[in-house]
Amino acid sequence: MKISKTLYTSLFVSLLLLAFTSCDIVDDDDIGSTKVVDMAGDWYVKLLDNGGNDIYGLGYQLISTYNTSSNDGTELWIDDRGHTWDFKVKATVNITGFTLSGSDLTSSVDGYDITVNITDGKITKGEVITEGGNPTDGITFNAEFSDDPGTIYTIAGYKRTGFAEDEH
Repeated sequence: MKISKTLYTSLFVSLLLLAFTSCDIVDDDDIGSTKVVDMAGDWYVKLLDNGGNDIYGLGYQLISTYNTSSNDGTELWIDDRGHTWDFKVKATVNITGFTLSGSDLTSSVDGYDITVNITDGKITKGEVITEGGNPTDGITFNAEFSDDPGTIYTIAGYKRTGFAEDEH
C-alpha cells in the first residue's frame, strides 16, 4: 500500500496544528471572589427568644448569606430559605468589622410581604465550636419582623462546616 505525499503532508500539518492548539497554559488562574466572601456562607442557626430559648422548638435551621449583584462590599443577602420566618433581605455590612444591620428591610419572598429590622449583627471568625467539636465561624443578629412588631428574636448559630457530625 502506497501513501501519497499529500496525505503525509496533511497529517503532519494536522498534528502540528493540534500540538499548538491543544494546550493553553495559563499562569494566572485566580478567579477572584466577592467582596463579602468572608461573611458569606451557609449557617446553622436557632431562632431564640430574649432568654436564649429555642422559641418554637425548630432546632438548628439552615440559612444563607451571600453577595448582592452590586458586589460593592456594603451589603449582603440574608436568606432564611423558608426555614425560620421566611424572609430574604439585603442587610448593610461592614466587612472589616464583620457586622450587619438594617432598618425596614423589604423582604423579597413572593407572596409574603414584610419588613425586617436587623440589629446587633456580628460574625465571629473561628470562635465557635460546633456540636461535633469543630471550630468554625459564628453568626448572631437580632431580628424584628413587621408582622410581629415589638418582638425581638435572636438568630444565632455557626457556619456550616461540611462535616457529617455538624449537619442538622
